[in-house]
Amino acid sequence: MPQPTSFRSNIASLPSRNRRALLASLLLVSGTMLAFSQEPGAAQPQPVVLDRVVAVVNDQAILATDLEEEIKLAVLDPGEAGLGILSPQRALEQLIGRALIQQQIRQEDERAADPSQEKVNARLQEIRTELPACVRQHCASDAGWKAFLEAHGLTEQRVENYLRYRLQILGFIEMRFRQGIQIPPAEVERYYHETLIPQYAPGEKQPPLAAVAQRIEEILLQRQVNALFDDWLKNLRQQGDIEVLDPALETPPPAGTGGEPSK
Repeated sequence: MPQPTSFRSNIASLPSRNRRALLASLLLVSGTMLAFSQEPGAAQPQPVVLDRVVAVVNDQAILATDLEEEIKLAVLDPGEAGLGILSPQRALEQLIGRALIQQQIRQEDERAADPSQEKVNARLQEIRTELPACVRQHCASDAGWKAFLEAHGLTEQRVENYLRYRLQILGFIEMRFRQGIQIPPAEVERYYHETLIPQYAPGEKQPPLAAVAQRIEEILLQRQVNALFDDWLKNLRQQGDIEVLDPALETPPPAGTGGEPSK
């Protein structure tokens, strides 16, 4: 017996010239079949919208439920999401970027970037004990963690999957962009004198260069990695086939970017 294909797989198999027209109007509904079992004259149940496609990234559908979950999961990343508050437009931009990166990971070497369970567990423990929203709700305890998840409409499995995705992407970025980058000692020393030392008040004890050199090198290294990654992701967007099917989720391009959406 042939195995059933998933909704996303069916979308991906459509000819590109037909995909946009179909996805723009496609709704998954329940309740329609129930109408056949109703007695004559009985009120028929109204169809219930289960999901809809809001964007397509190289034939990969992004659903409204994906968007809703991304907004919920923002509570786990307050630094990036503005204290856990994420607009639908920003959430969609993040999902588009993640889809592009994951497609590249699958093309290049998915296993090389797959994080171990130990890394996922360590990241989860870090969130439960250090995330401000979690600390306030005592997530270090099992009862507190369960209450936190329920309050934000999340499940343990969904959080673990999210952390695995994030670690996979971070591992891929490390492997692809960090190798071969060298930070000259002169740049470390310049950062120390021109950026770090001015942050200390007069008379305040200043750390010696030798004590902070490694950390400064990490900061400068990450800056270069981020610049390379931003350029790479921008190029993926330009080359990819990205369609936002819900006009309300369109993000206006920032000034001076030549129409390129913000990341």
